[in-house]
Amino acid sequence: MRQLTPLDAQFLSLESATTTAHVGTVSIFDASSAPPGAVTRKSLVALLRERLPLAPPLRMRLADVPLWLDRPYWVDAEDFDPADHVHEAELPAPGDDHQLAAYVAGVHARRLDRSRPLWEAHLIHGLSGDRVALYTKIHHCAIDGVTGSEILAAVLDPSPDPRLVEPPPPVEPERGPGLVGMLAGAVARSALQPVETLCSLGRTLGDLDTLPVLSTLPDARRIARAARALAGDTRAVPETPPLVVPRTPFNGRITGARAVSFGSVPMGEVRRVARVFGMSPNDVVMTLCASVLRRWLLAHGALPDRPLVAAVPVALRTAGGDLGNRISAMVMPLATEVADPAERLAAVRSAMAAAKRRFVLSKRSWLNDVCAMFPAAFAKLATPIVFRMLGVAGTGVNVIISHVPGPRRPLYLCGARMLACHPLSVVTDATGGLSITCISYDGRLDFGFVVCPDLVPDVWSLTGHLGDALDELLRLAGETDRPEGTAPEEDKVPA
Repeated sequence: MRQLTPLDAQFLSLESATTTAHVGTVSIFDASSAPPGAVTRKSLVALLRERLPLAPPLRMRLADVPLWLDRPYWVDAEDFDPADHVHEAELPAPGDDHQLAAYVAGVHARRLDRSRPLWEAHLIHGLSGDRVALYTKIHHCAIDGVTGSEILAAVLDPSPDPRLVEPPPPVEPERGPGLVGMLAGAVARSALQPVETLCSLGRTLGDLDTLPVLSTLPDARRIARAARALAGDTRAVPETPPLVVPRTPFNGRITGARAVSFGSVPMGEVRRVARVFGMSPNDVVMTLCASVLRRWLLAHGALPDRPLVAAVPVALRTAGGDLGNRISAMVMPLATEVADPAERLAAVRSAMAAAKRRFVLSKRSWLNDVCAMFPAAFAKLATPIVFRMLGVAGTGVNVIISHVPGPRRPLYLCGARMLACHPLSVVTDATGGLSITCISYDGRLDFGFVVCPDLVPDVWSLTGHLGDALDELLRLAGETDRPEGTAPEEDKVPA
Protein backbone atom coordinates (compact mmCIF):
# COMPACT_ATOMS: atom_id res chain seq x y z
CA MET A 1 0.00 0.00 0.00
CA ARG A 2 1.60 3.26 -1.16
CA GLN A 3 0.26 6.74 -0.60
CA LEU A 4 0.98 9.68 -2.85
CA THR A 5 3.50 12.20 -1.53
CA PRO A 6 2.43 15.83 -1.10
CA LEU A 7 4.18 16.70 -4.38
CA ASP A 8 2.50 13.83 -6.26
CA ALA A 9 -0.91 14.89 -4.94
CA GLN A 10 -0.19 18.47 -5.99
CA PHE A 11 0.03 17.36 -9.62
CA LEU A 12 -3.52 16.05 -9.24
CA SER A 13 -4.73 19.20 -7.49
CA LEU A 14 -3.50 21.64 -10.13
CA GLU A 15 -5.64 20.11 -12.89
CA SER A 16 -8.59 22.21 -14.01
CA ALA A 17 -10.61 22.95 -17.12
CA THR A 18 -7.54 24.68 -18.60
CA THR A 19 -4.67 22.69 -17.07
CA THR A 20 -3.58 19.08 -17.48
CA ALA A 21 -0.74 17.50 -15.51
CA HIS A 22 0.44 14.59 -17.62
CA VAL A 23 3.72 14.29 -19.49
CA GLY A 24 4.10 12.68 -22.89
CA THR A 25 6.50 11.54 -25.57
CA VAL A 26 6.26 11.44 -29.35
CA SER A 27 8.45 8.54 -30.49
CA ILE A 28 9.01 8.22 -34.23
CA PHE A 29 10.00 4.86 -35.74
CA ASP A 30 11.32 3.69 -39.09
CA ALA A 31 8.65 1.19 -40.14
CA SER A 32 10.81 0.03 -43.08
CA SER A 33 13.35 -1.44 -40.64
CA ALA A 34 10.75 -3.89 -39.28
CA PRO A 35 9.07 -6.83 -41.03
CA PRO A 36 5.98 -5.76 -43.03
CA GLY A 37 2.96 -5.37 -40.81
CA ALA A 38 4.98 -5.74 -37.61
CA VAL A 39 4.07 -2.41 -36.00
CA THR A 40 0.35 -2.66 -35.36
CA ARG A 41 -1.97 -2.02 -32.45
CA LYS A 42 -2.28 -5.78 -31.92
CA SER A 43 1.49 -6.26 -31.66
CA LEU A 44 1.83 -3.21 -29.39
CA VAL A 45 -0.86 -4.50 -27.03
CA ALA A 46 0.82 -7.93 -26.91
CA LEU A 47 4.16 -6.27 -26.14
CA LEU A 48 2.67 -4.18 -23.34
CA ARG A 49 1.00 -7.23 -21.79
CA GLU A 50 4.36 -8.97 -21.72
CA ARG A 51 6.34 -6.01 -20.35
CA LEU A 52 3.71 -4.84 -17.85
CA PRO A 53 5.53 -6.34 -14.82
CA LEU A 54 8.55 -4.16 -15.69
CA ALA A 55 6.55 -0.92 -15.53
CA PRO A 56 4.50 -0.62 -12.30
CA PRO A 57 3.03 2.84 -13.11
CA LEU A 58 1.19 1.29 -16.06
CA ARG A 59 -0.83 -1.10 -13.92
CA MET A 60 -1.65 1.04 -10.87
CA ARG A 61 -4.69 3.25 -10.32
CA LEU A 62 -5.71 5.78 -7.71
CA ALA A 63 -7.85 5.02 -4.67
CA ASP A 64 -9.29 8.33 -3.49
CA VAL A 65 -9.98 9.20 0.13
CA PRO A 66 -13.57 10.49 0.53
CA LEU A 67 -13.87 14.28 0.34
CA TRP A 68 -10.11 14.51 -0.24
CA LEU A 69 -9.56 14.33 3.52
CA ASP A 70 -6.18 12.76 2.79
CA ARG A 71 -3.93 12.07 -0.17
CA PRO A 72 -4.93 9.18 -2.49
CA TYR A 73 -3.33 5.72 -2.47
CA TRP A 74 -1.90 3.58 -5.26
CA VAL A 75 -3.56 0.18 -5.75
CA ASP A 76 -3.32 -2.51 -8.40
CA ALA A 77 -6.04 -2.15 -11.04
CA GLU A 78 -8.25 -5.23 -11.07
CA ASP A 79 -9.08 -6.85 -14.44
CA PHE A 80 -6.67 -4.44 -16.11
CA ASP A 81 -6.05 -4.85 -19.85
CA PRO A 82 -3.56 -2.59 -21.70
CA ALA A 83 -5.77 -2.86 -24.79
CA ASP A 84 -8.19 -0.43 -23.15
CA HIS A 85 -5.47 2.23 -23.15
CA VAL A 86 -4.06 1.76 -26.67
CA HIS A 87 -5.55 3.69 -29.61
CA GLU A 88 -4.73 3.77 -33.31
CA ALA A 89 -4.99 6.58 -35.87
CA GLU A 90 -4.14 7.25 -39.50
CA LEU A 91 -2.97 10.66 -40.69
CA PRO A 92 -4.22 11.93 -44.06
CA ALA A 93 -1.71 12.59 -46.85
CA PRO A 94 0.93 13.92 -46.94
CA GLY A 95 1.49 12.86 -43.30
CA ASP A 96 4.05 15.49 -42.38
CA ASP A 97 5.31 16.51 -38.93
CA HIS A 98 2.87 19.41 -38.69
CA GLN A 99 -0.07 17.02 -39.07
CA LEU A 100 1.44 14.70 -36.49
CA ALA A 101 1.90 17.60 -34.07
CA ALA A 102 -1.70 18.75 -34.59
CA TYR A 103 -3.03 15.27 -33.77
CA VAL A 104 -0.79 14.97 -30.71
CA ALA A 105 -1.76 18.44 -29.47
CA GLY A 106 -5.44 17.49 -29.50
CA VAL A 107 -4.78 14.38 -27.43
CA HIS A 108 -2.30 16.12 -25.13
CA ALA A 109 -4.95 18.70 -24.22
CA ARG A 110 -7.34 16.06 -22.82
CA ARG A 111 -7.20 14.98 -19.19
CA LEU A 112 -6.69 11.33 -18.29
CA ASP A 113 -9.47 9.21 -16.80
CA ARG A 114 -8.68 8.90 -13.08
CA SER A 115 -10.86 5.82 -12.61
CA ARG A 116 -8.22 3.62 -14.27
CA PRO A 117 -4.40 3.56 -14.68
CA LEU A 118 -3.28 7.03 -15.67
CA TRP A 119 -1.81 6.53 -19.12
CA GLU A 120 -2.68 6.29 -22.83
CA ALA A 121 -0.84 5.25 -25.99
CA HIS A 122 -1.67 6.28 -29.56
CA LEU A 123 -0.13 4.44 -32.50
CA ILE A 124 -0.17 6.85 -35.45
CA HIS A 125 0.21 5.64 -39.04
CA GLY A 126 0.35 7.55 -42.30
CA LEU A 127 3.56 9.52 -41.71
CA SER A 128 5.68 10.33 -44.73
CA GLY A 129 8.94 8.48 -45.26
CA ASP A 130 7.54 5.13 -44.15
CA ARG A 131 7.48 6.22 -40.52
CA VAL A 132 5.12 5.44 -37.67
CA ALA A 133 4.71 7.40 -34.44
CA LEU A 134 3.79 6.37 -30.92
CA TYR A 135 2.44 9.08 -28.63
CA THR A 136 2.24 8.12 -24.96
CA LYS A 137 1.13 10.15 -21.98
CA ILE A 138 1.36 9.33 -18.26
CA HIS A 139 0.21 11.45 -15.36
CA HIS A 140 3.00 13.36 -13.63
CA CYS A 141 1.77 12.14 -10.23
CA ALA A 142 2.97 8.64 -11.24
CA ILE A 143 6.38 9.31 -12.82
CA ASP A 144 9.31 11.70 -12.96
CA GLY A 145 11.97 11.96 -15.66
CA VAL A 146 14.02 9.02 -14.41
CA THR A 147 11.10 6.59 -14.13
CA GLY A 148 9.78 7.79 -17.49
CA SER A 149 13.09 6.91 -19.16
CA GLU A 150 13.09 3.53 -17.41
CA ILE A 151 9.57 2.73 -18.66
CA LEU A 152 10.71 3.60 -22.18
CA ALA A 153 13.69 1.24 -21.87
CA ALA A 154 11.51 -1.49 -20.34
CA VAL A 155 8.90 -1.46 -23.11
CA LEU A 156 11.32 -1.08 -26.04
CA ASP A 157 14.17 -3.38 -27.05
CA PRO A 158 17.91 -2.73 -27.49
CA SER A 159 17.97 -4.67 -30.77
CA PRO A 160 15.56 -5.43 -33.63
CA ASP A 161 14.93 -8.87 -32.12
CA PRO A 162 12.53 -8.62 -29.15
CA ARG A 163 14.13 -9.84 -25.95
CA LEU A 164 12.56 -12.57 -23.88
CA VAL A 165 11.01 -11.41 -20.62
CA GLU A 166 10.65 -14.03 -17.96
CA PRO A 167 7.20 -13.98 -16.36
CA PRO A 168 7.50 -12.75 -12.76
CA PRO A 169 6.50 -14.93 -9.83
CA PRO A 170 2.90 -14.37 -8.76
CA VAL A 171 2.51 -11.65 -6.14
CA GLU A 172 -0.38 -10.50 -4.06
CA PRO A 173 -2.02 -7.43 -5.68
CA GLU A 174 -1.63 -4.17 -3.79
CA ARG A 175 -4.95 -3.12 -2.32
CA GLY A 176 -5.94 0.07 -0.58
CA PRO A 177 -6.51 0.37 3.16
CA GLY A 178 -10.30 0.33 2.72
CA LEU A 179 -12.72 3.05 3.71
CA VAL A 180 -12.18 2.65 7.46
CA GLY A 181 -8.40 2.58 7.07
CA MET A 182 -8.46 5.66 4.82
CA LEU A 183 -10.56 7.64 7.28
CA ALA A 184 -8.40 6.55 10.21
CA GLY A 185 -5.29 7.63 8.32
CA ALA A 186 -6.91 10.96 7.48
CA VAL A 187 -7.72 11.60 11.15
CA ALA A 188 -4.17 10.76 12.21
CA ARG A 189 -2.66 12.95 9.51
CA SER A 190 -4.97 15.84 10.44
CA ALA A 191 -3.75 15.62 14.03
CA LEU A 192 -0.13 15.73 12.87
CA GLN A 193 -0.67 18.37 10.16
CA PRO A 194 0.36 21.36 12.36
CA VAL A 195 3.66 19.63 13.18
CA GLU A 196 4.26 18.74 9.53
CA THR A 197 3.47 22.31 8.51
CA LEU A 198 5.95 23.77 10.99
CA CYS A 199 8.69 21.32 9.99
CA SER A 200 8.16 21.96 6.28
CA LEU A 201 8.07 25.71 6.86
CA GLY A 202 11.32 25.57 8.81
CA ARG A 203 13.08 23.65 6.04
CA THR A 204 11.72 26.00 3.36
CA LEU A 205 12.56 29.32 5.02
CA GLY A 206 16.29 28.68 4.77
CA ASP A 207 16.02 28.81 0.98
CA LEU A 208 13.37 31.52 0.78
CA ASP A 209 15.63 33.70 -1.40
CA THR A 210 15.85 30.99 -4.09
CA LEU A 211 12.14 30.18 -4.47
CA PRO A 212 9.85 31.56 -7.17
CA VAL A 213 7.43 34.26 -5.97
CA LEU A 214 8.68 34.02 -2.36
CA SER A 215 12.15 35.34 -3.22
CA THR A 216 10.60 38.69 -4.21
CA LEU A 217 9.18 39.25 -0.72
CA PRO A 218 10.74 42.11 1.28
CA ASP A 219 13.78 40.97 3.30
CA ALA A 220 13.64 37.44 1.79
CA ARG A 221 17.44 37.15 1.99
CA ARG A 222 17.52 38.29 5.60
CA ILE A 223 14.76 35.87 6.59
CA ALA A 224 16.59 33.00 4.84
CA ARG A 225 19.86 33.80 6.65
CA ALA A 226 18.05 33.98 10.00
CA ALA A 227 16.29 30.65 9.37
CA ARG A 228 19.57 28.94 8.52
CA ALA A 229 21.20 30.37 11.64
CA LEU A 230 18.33 29.18 13.84
CA ALA A 231 18.72 25.71 12.31
CA GLY A 232 22.42 25.74 13.18
CA ASP A 233 23.55 25.97 9.54
CA THR A 234 26.57 28.28 9.62
CA ARG A 235 27.83 27.50 6.12
CA ALA A 236 28.37 30.39 3.73
CA VAL A 237 25.98 29.99 0.83
CA PRO A 238 26.25 31.76 -2.53
CA GLU A 239 23.93 34.71 -2.97
CA THR A 240 21.36 34.24 -5.71
CA PRO A 241 20.69 36.90 -8.34
CA PRO A 242 17.36 38.76 -8.23
CA LEU A 243 14.52 36.56 -9.52
CA VAL A 244 12.10 39.26 -10.64
CA VAL A 245 9.89 37.75 -13.35
CA PRO A 246 9.27 40.06 -16.34
CA ARG A 247 5.99 39.92 -18.23
CA THR A 248 6.03 38.28 -21.67
CA PRO A 249 3.33 37.38 -24.20
CA PHE A 250 3.46 33.73 -23.13
CA ASN A 251 2.92 34.50 -19.44
CA GLY A 252 -0.68 34.93 -18.41
CA ARG A 253 -3.92 33.01 -18.09
CA ILE A 254 -3.89 29.94 -20.31
CA THR A 255 -6.81 28.22 -22.01
CA GLY A 256 -7.45 24.51 -22.43
CA ALA A 257 -6.05 24.42 -25.98
CA ARG A 258 -2.56 23.10 -26.73
CA ALA A 259 -0.16 23.20 -29.64
CA VAL A 260 3.11 21.32 -29.94
CA SER A 261 6.18 21.24 -32.15
CA PHE A 262 9.38 19.26 -32.04
CA GLY A 263 12.88 19.27 -33.44
CA SER A 264 16.33 17.77 -32.94
CA VAL A 265 19.97 18.84 -32.87
CA PRO A 266 23.07 16.61 -33.06
CA MET A 267 24.36 15.78 -29.58
CA GLY A 268 27.89 15.74 -30.94
CA GLU A 269 27.62 19.43 -31.83
CA VAL A 270 26.26 20.24 -28.36
CA ARG A 271 29.22 18.39 -26.81
CA ARG A 272 31.63 20.21 -29.11
CA VAL A 273 30.39 23.59 -27.89
CA ALA A 274 30.58 22.34 -24.30
CA ARG A 275 34.16 21.12 -24.80
CA VAL A 276 35.36 24.33 -26.45
CA PHE A 277 33.97 26.57 -23.71
CA GLY A 278 34.69 24.23 -20.79
CA MET A 279 31.08 23.80 -19.75
CA SER A 280 28.57 20.96 -19.39
CA PRO A 281 26.16 19.92 -22.17
CA ASN A 282 23.34 21.00 -19.87
CA ASP A 283 24.80 24.53 -19.81
CA VAL A 284 24.72 24.50 -23.61
CA VAL A 285 21.09 23.34 -23.56
CA MET A 286 20.14 26.23 -21.29
CA THR A 287 21.97 28.67 -23.57
CA LEU A 288 20.15 27.27 -26.61
CA CYS A 289 16.81 27.74 -24.84
CA ALA A 290 17.74 31.29 -23.80
CA SER A 291 18.59 32.13 -27.41
CA VAL A 292 15.38 30.54 -28.72
CA LEU A 293 13.28 32.58 -26.30
CA ARG A 294 15.20 35.77 -27.07
CA ARG A 295 14.71 35.32 -30.82
CA TRP A 296 10.98 34.62 -30.39
CA LEU A 297 10.48 37.67 -28.16
CA LEU A 298 12.44 39.90 -30.55
CA ALA A 299 10.31 38.68 -33.47
CA HIS A 300 7.21 39.71 -31.51
CA GLY A 301 8.62 43.03 -30.32
CA ALA A 302 8.29 41.92 -26.70
CA LEU A 303 11.83 41.37 -25.36
CA PRO A 304 12.00 42.51 -21.71
CA ASP A 305 15.01 44.46 -20.48
CA ARG A 306 15.35 41.98 -17.60
CA PRO A 307 16.30 38.29 -17.95
CA LEU A 308 13.57 35.70 -18.11
CA VAL A 309 13.39 33.42 -15.07
CA ALA A 310 13.34 29.66 -15.66
CA ALA A 311 12.55 26.74 -13.38
CA VAL A 312 14.83 23.79 -14.07
CA PRO A 313 13.69 20.42 -12.63
CA VAL A 314 16.42 18.37 -10.94
CA ALA A 315 16.17 14.61 -10.44
CA LEU A 316 16.83 13.39 -6.91
CA ARG A 317 16.24 9.76 -7.86
CA THR A 318 19.36 7.82 -8.85
CA ALA A 319 17.49 4.64 -9.80
CA GLY A 320 13.93 3.51 -10.27
CA GLY A 321 11.65 2.04 -7.69
CA ASP A 322 8.53 3.55 -6.23
CA LEU A 323 5.93 5.41 -8.18
CA GLY A 324 5.77 9.18 -8.03
CA ASN A 325 8.27 12.00 -8.09
CA ARG A 326 11.64 12.50 -6.50
CA ILE A 327 12.47 15.86 -7.97
CA SER A 328 13.36 19.37 -6.96
CA ALA A 329 14.01 22.48 -9.03
CA MET A 330 16.54 25.26 -9.50
CA VAL A 331 15.31 28.73 -10.40
CA MET A 332 17.68 30.88 -12.44
CA PRO A 333 17.85 33.87 -14.80
CA LEU A 334 18.34 33.10 -18.49
CA ALA A 335 20.28 36.16 -19.78
CA THR A 336 17.75 36.68 -22.55
CA GLU A 337 18.39 40.44 -22.38
CA VAL A 338 22.06 39.99 -23.43
CA ALA A 339 22.47 40.73 -27.14
CA ASP A 340 26.01 39.44 -27.71
CA PRO A 341 25.93 35.62 -28.08
CA ALA A 342 29.33 35.12 -26.42
CA GLU A 343 28.32 37.26 -23.44
CA ARG A 344 24.97 35.45 -23.26
CA LEU A 345 26.74 32.08 -23.22
CA ALA A 346 29.02 33.26 -20.41
CA ALA A 347 26.11 34.72 -18.45
CA VAL A 348 24.06 31.52 -18.66
CA ARG A 349 27.08 29.44 -17.68
CA SER A 350 27.70 31.69 -14.67
CA ALA A 351 24.02 31.60 -13.64
CA MET A 352 23.92 27.81 -13.91
CA ALA A 353 27.12 27.46 -11.86
CA ALA A 354 25.72 29.73 -9.13
CA ALA A 355 22.38 27.89 -9.11
CA LYS A 356 24.15 24.52 -8.84
CA ARG A 357 26.41 25.68 -6.00
CA ARG A 358 23.43 26.99 -4.06
CA PHE A 359 21.36 23.89 -4.81
CA VAL A 360 24.05 21.60 -3.39
CA LEU A 361 23.92 23.51 -0.08
CA SER A 362 20.12 23.85 0.05
CA LYS A 363 17.30 21.67 1.31
CA ARG A 364 16.64 19.87 -1.94
CA SER A 365 13.16 18.80 -0.83
CA TRP A 366 11.69 22.32 -1.01
CA LEU A 367 9.11 21.39 -3.66
CA ASN A 368 7.69 18.60 -1.53
CA ASP A 369 8.01 20.72 1.63
CA VAL A 370 5.96 23.57 0.17
CA CYS A 371 3.25 21.08 -0.86
CA ALA A 372 3.31 19.42 2.58
CA MET A 373 2.46 22.65 4.42
CA PHE A 374 -1.23 22.40 3.62
CA PRO A 375 -3.91 19.74 4.28
CA ALA A 376 -4.95 17.70 1.25
CA ALA A 377 -8.49 19.10 1.10
CA PHE A 378 -7.23 22.70 1.24
CA ALA A 379 -4.62 22.02 -1.45
CA LYS A 380 -7.25 20.42 -3.68
CA LEU A 381 -9.48 23.50 -3.53
CA ALA A 382 -6.85 26.22 -3.38
CA THR A 383 -4.23 25.10 -5.93
CA PRO A 384 -6.20 25.90 -9.14
CA ILE A 385 -7.20 29.28 -7.71
CA VAL A 386 -3.66 30.17 -6.62
CA PHE A 387 -2.19 29.15 -10.00
CA ARG A 388 -4.85 31.21 -11.79
CA MET A 389 -4.05 34.24 -9.65
CA LEU A 390 -0.33 33.85 -10.31
CA GLY A 391 -1.07 33.77 -14.03
CA VAL A 392 -2.93 37.07 -13.76
CA ALA A 393 -0.26 38.69 -11.57
CA GLY A 394 2.64 37.22 -13.56
CA THR A 395 4.62 36.33 -10.46
CA GLY A 396 5.48 32.65 -11.01
CA VAL A 397 8.27 31.84 -13.46
CA ASN A 398 8.46 32.56 -17.16
CA VAL A 399 9.16 29.03 -18.38
CA ILE A 400 10.04 25.49 -17.31
CA ILE A 401 13.04 23.94 -19.09
CA SER A 402 13.79 20.27 -18.52
CA HIS A 403 16.66 18.15 -19.87
CA VAL A 404 16.30 14.39 -19.33
CA PRO A 405 19.23 12.02 -20.01
CA GLY A 406 18.07 9.22 -22.28
CA PRO A 407 19.47 6.05 -23.87
CA ARG A 408 22.64 6.50 -25.90
CA ARG A 409 21.99 3.50 -28.12
CA PRO A 410 19.07 2.90 -30.50
CA LEU A 411 15.88 1.28 -29.26
CA TYR A 412 13.33 -0.74 -31.22
CA LEU A 413 9.58 -1.32 -31.17
CA CYS A 414 8.49 -4.61 -32.71
CA GLY A 415 11.66 -4.52 -34.83
CA ALA A 416 11.25 -0.89 -35.94
CA ARG A 417 14.13 1.42 -35.01
CA MET A 418 13.24 4.51 -33.00
CA LEU A 419 14.47 7.56 -34.90
CA ALA A 420 13.54 10.23 -32.35
CA CYS A 421 11.86 10.64 -28.98
CA HIS A 422 10.37 14.09 -28.32
CA PRO A 423 9.22 14.71 -24.73
CA LEU A 424 6.21 16.92 -23.98
CA SER A 425 5.48 18.51 -20.62
CA VAL A 426 3.01 20.70 -18.75
CA VAL A 427 1.97 24.34 -19.09
CA THR A 428 0.17 26.17 -16.29
CA ASP A 429 -0.94 29.68 -15.43
CA ALA A 430 1.88 30.03 -12.90
CA THR A 431 4.73 28.62 -15.02
CA GLY A 432 3.83 30.14 -18.37
CA GLY A 433 2.05 29.05 -21.50
CA LEU A 434 5.26 27.52 -22.91
CA SER A 435 7.35 24.58 -21.74
CA ILE A 436 10.57 23.22 -23.25
CA THR A 437 11.68 19.65 -22.68
CA CYS A 438 14.50 17.69 -24.30
CA ILE A 439 15.98 14.22 -24.03
CA SER A 440 19.28 12.86 -25.30
CA TYR A 441 18.90 9.77 -27.46
CA ASP A 442 21.23 7.91 -29.83
CA GLY A 443 23.49 10.85 -30.67
CA ARG A 444 20.68 13.42 -30.84
CA LEU A 445 19.04 15.91 -28.55
CA ASP A 446 15.29 15.72 -29.18
CA PHE A 447 13.20 18.75 -28.18
CA GLY A 448 9.50 19.07 -27.54
CA PHE A 449 7.69 22.41 -27.23
CA VAL A 450 4.23 22.62 -25.65
CA VAL A 451 2.34 25.92 -25.72
CA CYS A 452 -1.06 27.43 -25.17
CA PRO A 453 -1.78 28.64 -28.72
CA ASP A 454 -3.77 31.62 -27.44
CA LEU A 455 -0.49 32.95 -26.02
CA VAL A 456 2.00 31.44 -28.52
CA PRO A 457 0.25 31.16 -31.90
CA ASP A 458 3.39 30.19 -33.87
CA VAL A 459 4.80 27.20 -32.02
CA TRP A 460 6.79 25.94 -35.02
CA SER A 461 8.84 29.14 -35.10
CA LEU A 462 10.46 27.93 -31.87
CA THR A 463 11.84 24.90 -33.71
CA GLY A 464 13.30 27.19 -36.38
CA HIS A 465 14.92 29.39 -33.75
CA LEU A 466 16.47 26.26 -32.20
CA GLY A 467 18.50 25.55 -35.35
CA ASP A 468 19.56 29.20 -35.61
CA ALA A 469 20.63 29.22 -31.96
CA LEU A 470 22.83 26.15 -32.44
CA ASP A 471 24.40 27.61 -35.59
CA GLU A 472 25.23 30.73 -33.59
CA LEU A 473 27.02 28.68 -30.90
CA LEU A 474 28.87 26.60 -33.49
CA ARG A 475 30.19 29.77 -35.12
CA LEU A 476 31.42 30.94 -31.72
CA ALA A 477 33.03 27.55 -31.08
CA GLY A 478 34.72 27.61 -34.47
CA GLU A 479 36.19 31.06 -33.83
CA THR A 480 37.41 29.97 -30.38
CA ASP A 481 38.57 26.45 -31.28
CA ARG A 482 40.67 27.13 -34.36
CA PRO A 483 44.47 27.47 -34.03
CA GLU A 484 45.80 31.03 -33.95
CA GLY A 485 46.34 32.56 -37.36
CA THR A 486 44.01 30.17 -39.21
CA ALA A 487 40.59 30.91 -40.59
CA PRO A 488 37.42 28.91 -40.05
CA GLU A 489 36.86 26.23 -42.64
CA GLU A 490 34.01 28.12 -44.29
CA ASP A 491 36.29 31.18 -44.74
CA LYS A 492 38.70 29.08 -46.85
CA VAL A 493 36.06 28.22 -49.42
CA PRO A 494 36.65 30.22 -52.64
CA ALA A 495 33.90 32.64 -53.60
